Amino acid sequence: MNNTVTHSELKEKVIAKFIANGVRKDEAEVIADVLVHANLRGVDSHGVLRVEHYIKRIKAGGLNIEADPAIEKTSDHTCIYDGDNGFGHVNSKRAMDEAIVMAKTSGTGAVAVKNSSHCGALSYFVQQAAKENFIGIAMSHADKIVVPFGGAESFFGTNPIAFGFPTKEENPVVLDLATSNVALGKVLNAREKGEEIPEGWGVDLEGDDTTDPHAVTSLTPFGGPKGYGLAMVVEVFSALLTGSAFGPHISKMYGDYDQYRGLGHFFMVINPEHFVSTHSFLSQMDQMVKEMRAVKPAESFDRVMAPGEPEMLEEIRRAENGIPLPQHVWDYLNE
Repeated sequence: MNNTVTHSELKEKVIAKFIANGVRKDEAEVIADVLVHANLRGVDSHGVLRVEHYIKRIKAGGLNIEADPAIEKTSDHTCIYDGDNGFGHVNSKRAMDEAIVMAKTSGTGAVAVKNSSHCGALSYFVQQAAKENFIGIAMSHADKIVVPFGGAESFFGTNPIAFGFPTKEENPVVLDLATSNVALGKVLNAREKGEEIPEGWGVDLEGDDTTDPHAVTSLTPFGGPKGYGLAMVVEVFSALLTGSAFGPHISKMYGDYDQYRGLGHFFMVINPEHFVSTHSFLSQMDQMVKEMRAVKPAESFDRVMAPGEPEMLEEIRRAENGIPLPQHVWDYLNE
């Protein structure tokens, strides 16, 4: 059974839940904004479903609600952000803000984040840049759950990467993807709903494909060696460039609740004006999106969409009609 709730009411519930568990109001607002953003886009696996997990980690001591982040400027274009093991959502928003400031003055800005935690949907952060007419890039690693191409046991995490591109008249183009076939949250969401998962999403203890979300022990990389290779790229930017643990050395998200995650993220912002006029860039982005949509659709499709357009359309629908929530999630938020 699902409840349907407005995004504003849902955000208020989440903020209140975090404040009741000792989180500062300003940080609770950022976390809620990131989580509800995911629900609005139909990415429920990264939405308010995660609140219970975060609070469990707070109570166990694996999240620092008294975090005092520090920023070390290393050049006009770069800095290192130490999140002091606080909320990844807050650390990531502030890091992207810092990258945007550098891009405004220097053309580009890159921020490497260390000592952080799970940060939610990366689409939120690249949209920060796109709203300023900048290109945004974001990536993060996670504990091992994905088998490498040719392997029978996991090594890398789902290791998502996202890009945000501004437009003039069209909606910003946002590409946010895990380097696994799916994000682990989608498997967890299927468990919560009691649904089977498609073939190719995950494997069991023996390394065999399974449609039972409860039997999944590892995920598979998308595109075989391509997703596997891109996962390593994300690991290099998120872990090696930040001095964080990598792959199998990262503490578990679902387990090790009393331990800080020590995750790394990487954010980069590019100001198109330093390469071509912003007007020209935005206009060509619009033209490209329009021409993509005009491509003749295949027989089983109604039309061609731009990357991220399905999520954008879902955001419009859910903003108008409300966000569906499983009963147990709604009950938890109201406890």
